[in-house]
Amino acid sequence: MNTIIQDILVFSTVLLAVAFIVKKYFYKKKNKKACGTDDCGCH
Repeated sequence: MNTIIQDILVFSTVLLAVAFIVKKYFYKKKNKKACGTDDCGCH
């Protein structure tokens, strides 16, 4: 019984880690305008 719980916890942890890595490196938001010295209204 404990091995089933451990397997579920390990699988969910690995799934969350993979989802975090994919989100961090492959789904980056691309800013078309950079807020710099010109007043682009980002604030």
